[in-house]
Amino acid sequence: MTADGVVVCRGDRIEQVGGPPPPDAELLDLGDRTLLPGLIDAHTHVLLQGNRSREAYAHQILREDPAHRVVRAVRSLGIALGHGFTTLRDLGTEGCGFADVAIRDAVAEGVVPGPGLLVAGPAIGRTGTYPILGYRSDWRFPVGVAECEGVEGCRSEVRREIARGVDWIKVYATQGRGLHLTDDGYLDAPPPWTQAELDALVDEAHRQGLRVAAHASEATGTDMAVAAGVDSIEHGYSIRPATARAMAARGVALVPTLLVAREVSGNRAAERGAPWTEVPDVHRRSVENCRQAGVPIVCGTDVGGFGWEDVNQAEELRILVELGWSPLEAIQSATLLAARLLQREGQLGELTAGAAADLAACPGDPLEEIGRVLDIDVVVRAGRVVVAPPNGLNPAPAA
Repeated sequence: MTADGVVVCRGDRIEQVGGPPPPDAELLDLGDRTLLPGLIDAHTHVLLQGNRSREAYAHQILREDPAHRVVRAVRSLGIALGHGFTTLRDLGTEGCGFADVAIRDAVAEGVVPGPGLLVAGPAIGRTGTYPILGYRSDWRFPVGVAECEGVEGCRSEVRREIARGVDWIKVYATQGRGLHLTDDGYLDAPPPWTQAELDALVDEAHRQGLRVAAHASEATGTDMAVAAGVDSIEHGYSIRPATARAMAARGVALVPTLLVAREVSGNRAAERGAPWTEVPDVHRRSVENCRQAGVPIVCGTDVGGFGWEDVNQAEELRILVELGWSPLEAIQSATLLAARLLQREGQLGELTAGAAADLAACPGDPLEEIGRVLDIDVVVRAGRVVVAPPNGLNPAPAA
């Protein structure tokens, strides 16, 4: 860390780090703030506004007009920027089609302000495994995922999503029905896919240059997803040491979404009863298995699963530190490691010449107290100050 450092931005890129600023530069003094790369949240749902109960989810899918959900998503983008997150990987529109593609493009065009977006369109689930339950069986409802089955069906769905402009493919590798605790203390349930179906889905995505994120909460489905070659495991509630070693060997990242686990899964465990009450402990053990194996662990919050206004996304970093990460390791999970997962090394998540001019600053030193990241009050997105303290920023004195 450098005191009184200088970062020069020109346009939407960092031009210079260190040294004297150019004579024509407009200087801003951040005072005692620590300057960070803009943070990356690798698991969000901008088109959801909280999913703490089945009723809240059903309301959004069945009663809210898609246009209304898009407007609320735009507000969510502003909330993320206010928390210092300048890039989001959005993993599933939950019944809103390819609206995320349109939102991504609107942000890129400057129509609305927001973080840069990498989007997955509708997540892919096997036919019949993701229904809205509790209503008449002869009624037909919107489904929160794109459904398919069979090897050719899986390939066709991936092709359809790629044709609509997605950046990632998201697959539900597990479904949660029949959840039980295994003899060795992990969570498992019957997997929704055959191995051949998952293999085909991942192969088709990779063949066309896209990466695959797998929602994976139970052991067998997680093992199948890793064997199929997915690029990230989302949630990872039940990962045995052998699976963690396989992930490390294959370069598969874990996005543990610890914040949503605390805000939603943890709070609902008591009402669901066993084995859901075991989820927090098994999850923590699984994350530690991955850490010990050398799996890249990337920041992702699953915000949208809890309300965007409920909790600061940067709380995910504080949870990592509570679990034994150093503050630097926690920050890297939301910068360097996240950029690597998104294949944006050298472009995002670092303060280097040529990288995106996406910056965040907080008072004090987050390497001494990670909670400082919750106080981010300066955000630069694509070279423009989009968040500033109420009293503004002082021009720096001339050199």
